[in-house]
Amino acid sequence: MSRLPAAWRACVGTGRMELALRRDYQDSLALIQREIGFRHIRGHGLFSDGMGIHRPFTHLGEEHVRHSFTYLDQVVDAYLALGIRPFLELGFMPGGLASGDRTVFWWKGNITPPRSWSAWADLVRDTVTHLISRYGLAEVRQWPIEVWNEPNLTQFWLDADAEVYHRLYEITAATIKDVDAELQVGGPAISPGSDKWLETFAEFVVSRDVPIDFVSRHAYTSGPARHVPFGTHQTLAPASRLLEQFALPRHQLAGTPLAGLPVHITEFNSSYRPDNPIHDTAFHAAYLAPVVASGGDHADSFAYWTFSDMFEEEGIPVALFHGGFGLLTHRQIKKPTFHLYAFLARMADEILSRGPHHLMTTDATGRVTVLAWAPVDHVDLRNSPSSQALRLSAPMTGTSAFLMRSSVDEERGNAWAAWREMGRPRSPLPRQLDALREAAEPVRGHRALPVVDGHVDIELTLSRHEVTLLEITPVTDETPSWWDDANLLEASS
Repeated sequence: MSRLPAAWRACVGTGRMELALRRDYQDSLALIQREIGFRHIRGHGLFSDGMGIHRPFTHLGEEHVRHSFTYLDQVVDAYLALGIRPFLELGFMPGGLASGDRTVFWWKGNITPPRSWSAWADLVRDTVTHLISRYGLAEVRQWPIEVWNEPNLTQFWLDADAEVYHRLYEITAATIKDVDAELQVGGPAISPGSDKWLETFAEFVVSRDVPIDFVSRHAYTSGPARHVPFGTHQTLAPASRLLEQFALPRHQLAGTPLAGLPVHITEFNSSYRPDNPIHDTAFHAAYLAPVVASGGDHADSFAYWTFSDMFEEEGIPVALFHGGFGLLTHRQIKKPTFHLYAFLARMADEILSRGPHHLMTTDATGRVTVLAWAPVDHVDLRNSPSSQALRLSAPMTGTSAFLMRSSVDEERGNAWAAWREMGRPRSPLPRQLDALREAAEPVRGHRALPVVDGHVDIELTLSRHEVTLLEITPVTDETPSWWDDANLLEASS
């Protein structure tokens, strides 16, 4: 048996960093950590003006800069208190250091290079040094540091200029290693569609002996966007394309000096839009199930983008359900894809078998867990099969086993469906929120299974877009010899 890789929970994405100062954000992250337990969290905006780190000022006619870490300390303190570590992304450019005024997103992250490379190096050095001083070198060595975000796109890096990005990376990596040689630095955090960027980047760092501890990229499967007011519709490629993108860096770097470096997929999802309603559906959980179940075969981490709908790149959401990236809506309503992750968090860690629609695991106690999912039609949701039969056999000790089944599908564990039936209230009342939270919970069922010749046979029928978790444990019968449930109403003689 092989061990189930932990890559699926190694990292998760978030909206820009200062959102972590809000109560709803921290409540949502606390819920995520209780039921799933991610190891690292990555988001944009560490150096953007909203975090207030780069503070230029004038005194006695001379220009100075103070690096202030008031918000950064609060954000990192909150992360660590919830058992999650930062995966630091260095960006975007502080307004007082930027060489231009080009920005991205509603909150205006500056995408231009620094007007002073030495001042950028000072910013990086002071930030890393401060973090080490506050949290300790041994702790910060466990935080990967990624240089920028999607520099292969003009939306995120001025003119998508690879040569200037290479300079940014070289100066940043050298500065980080000058602070401590064992800090982890990497990149280039490219988006899909410009795959030669990684090869060019690899050639650059090798030719100049630039430090690099990991490589990173992103993965999405959606096509061009068709915009409607406050929403987006897109086609999707098969989910297998995500796994192909996860595997691409190792393929591209094979035979190079960078072969063998850890590969981090620091963003992945179906759609790259934070207003695509596909994210809220049961289809989405079933679509991503084979990716989450086997992505660790191709990458050292793959970060779902994002844990919460508290995310403002396209502005403040106009409704509770709005197609946001999150596993949770605002106010902690669980989406079906949340349960995909929560189910996986409850699974054992030794792989027994895999198939096109299941993953079976066990542990030292003999407990067996099965994650199963229905097939989907990625072109037209209405054409997904209405039911799917699945037959499995699992090793089991004793003569009887206890089966607990938890399921989400088009009707069960599906708050989005309940919200639509409510009339899509944009600002649900407290009683409606309570109803949605109840509707969001998986349906549970249980039964006894006979153990025959050291195995239990399992027959499942999966409904449309269902994701289900089976937890099977051997039974030790402790029923007293005098007990008979058939006599519960029997009178004494």
